[in-house]
Amino acid sequence: MTVETPPAPPRSGLARGTALTLAVAGAVTVANIYFPQPLLEAIASGLGVSDSAAGLVATAAQIGYALGIGLVVPLADAARLRRLVTVLLLLTTAGLLVASAAPNLATLTVATVALSTTTVVPQILMPTAASMAGPAHSGRAVGMIGIGLTLGSTLSRTLSGAVVGLSDDWRTAYLVSAALTGALAVVVPRLLPEGPAGRRAVPYRKLIGSMPGLLLAHAELRLSAYLGATVFAAFSAFWATLAFHLAGPAFGKGVAWAGLFGLFSLPSALLSYSAGRLSDQRGPLYVNTLALGCVGAAFLLMGTAGSTSMAALVIGSNLLVYGGSCWQIANQVRIFRLDESVRARLNTVFMLASFAGGAVGTMTGTALYGAYGWTGMVVGCGGFLALAAAGLLRGRRLG
Repeated sequence: MTVETPPAPPRSGLARGTALTLAVAGAVTVANIYFPQPLLEAIASGLGVSDSAAGLVATAAQIGYALGIGLVVPLADAARLRRLVTVLLLLTTAGLLVASAAPNLATLTVATVALSTTTVVPQILMPTAASMAGPAHSGRAVGMIGIGLTLGSTLSRTLSGAVVGLSDDWRTAYLVSAALTGALAVVVPRLLPEGPAGRRAVPYRKLIGSMPGLLLAHAELRLSAYLGATVFAAFSAFWATLAFHLAGPAFGKGVAWAGLFGLFSLPSALLSYSAGRLSDQRGPLYVNTLALGCVGAAFLLMGTAGSTSMAALVIGSNLLVYGGSCWQIANQVRIFRLDESVRARLNTVFMLASFAGGAVGTMTGTALYGAYGWTGMVVGCGGFLALAAAGLLRGRRLG
């Protein structure tokens, strides 16, 4: 009697060391968007401008990143990946060096827009890693890069503040970031596939113009874009109002405490890596459901006890970060299972929808907080989550 051995599951084409390096690259490059935020007061003092004027630097970073996602990331579907990533990293390094030597706020703001537009390498690495890993392991790859993005955006604020504290000069943080980004240009491109060498060249105008059609053609993309926008709206509303809430009569904490919440929520950010594996094993819909439950529990806890309890805010923020990270990973895994030849553009559409949702959430959250306080903000977030739940129920037929 012959016993047949079942075939082994396909192995990932993305080595663990390569995945880890790409995650670090994602962390370093996305940090370029967030590390200036704690430096705004020092920038204002150093350049002799008001605090509100220095805030233009943070706004410029967000504008630049959105431009890069919409106008640069789609190139990854047609350009040689190694060349594209090398050029973007070198341009970002140059932008950081210009920013470090900026003699006035206007120069710093323009340099920030430019370097933020080119520091979109993480959004190129995400679909590339999914392709390298293969269909059976794409969730793990997306989860690994996602952890890098979470850690980069979270820790960059703390590390840049420490660098400036030691050097007593905000320009040093830009120089350190330029050195790290420049080093990536030597390492990262060698780990990537050459890109679509045999694929027919696609004119840039056609790359950009094809994205609305992708949204119409793929129900999975519409679902992920909608889900990403609704939950990121609630996520952004919380972080946009947290500093005001902590500074209020119930807590009387300074602005620095809002930054500490990024460190408080690191455990949940690290745990969200499991979302990629679960998406491979159980499917994105399962992870979406789990994540929505965590986000809902977070706002329920913060709405009932977060008005006066610091512990409730810390626990709630961990639930929110874990649920929000898992939510995004599941949505991206869903779209990366679609046509591999347009993955960069699929990711562009998804990220633009999420950014739009975040902008709406920030405006809505701050308006509700100003009019009705913390409870009003939480209720508004509950409305965003209700919209997300409705979309999730409608999307169950997609699996």
